[in-house]
Amino acid sequence: MSIPALMVKELREKTGVGMMECKKALEENSGDMEKAILWLRERGMSRAAKKADRVAAEGMIQVQISADKKSGVLVELNCETDFVSKNEDFSGFVQEVANIALTKKMSNTEELLTAKMKNGNDVKGNLTELIAKIGENMNLRRVQVASTSNGVVSGYTHMGGKIGTLVVLEGATGNDVEDIGKDLAMHVAAAAPRYMVEADVNATELEQERELARKKLAEEGKPADMIEKILVGQMKKFFKEVCFIEQAFIKDPGVTVAKHVENTKKGLKVASFARFHLGEGIEKKKENFADEVAAQLKK
Repeated sequence: MSIPALMVKELREKTGVGMMECKKALEENSGDMEKAILWLRERGMSRAAKKADRVAAEGMIQVQISADKKSGVLVELNCETDFVSKNEDFSGFVQEVANIALTKKMSNTEELLTAKMKNGNDVKGNLTELIAKIGENMNLRRVQVASTSNGVVSGYTHMGGKIGTLVVLEGATGNDVEDIGKDLAMHVAAAAPRYMVEADVNATELEQERELARKKLAEEGKPADMIEKILVGQMKKFFKEVCFIEQAFIKDPGVTVAKHVENTKKGLKVASFARFHLGEGIEKKKENFADEVAAQLKK
């Protein structure tokens, strides 16, 4: 059957798919708009599956804080290239997903993927369609929600979404507490703490650190009876590097984070923090740029 151009245009506006694909979808479904949309979604799922094994280590970390400053969320959405991470459809999608996670307090990606978006489809279905539309593999990798009933949640985004942080302060509220929270969220981005306090440090990692330090001291010729004494000081230095409240505060290196909070606001304490670094832990594929361009030209 002959498909009117206006109908093709309408389907394109609804799905974001190319004109020829829209025309074919309508032809295959005898001009039925709803069936054509479903047909395109099914094709999109097929295309998305073909891209699923491609490494997606770029993308964006979205930081969202509630209006009352009582909760915040970090969401990491990955794609294959930095170019796509700047796409309006991509950034709009991750922002809406973050809003859903924040509103519904969802800290589980599987649960979040089933949540409904504004268009009535769930997150997973819309992500599949976005993959088909843009042509890159994408992955909703992780989400973390933080909240407090007696304090403030602050967040910070660095390098255009490459790093995102949250800090929860408890014991007080107000503009001054929000300012402290913003500074600490920036600190977390810059200093990259991995634990809150010494007691949180992974026991295996701690023992490995001790063994490495012992070995180095022995290689330096330190007496065996002195090594353990020296080790105490070295481990304190290690804790100051990896534990948030023990780190030197970036805006005033003469004091620790804990001391800064204590000096700035009586009764205030750091309850928790979170830090996402885009693509951390994902093994990126190393490619030769000239070969990559040549491969694109052959397509």
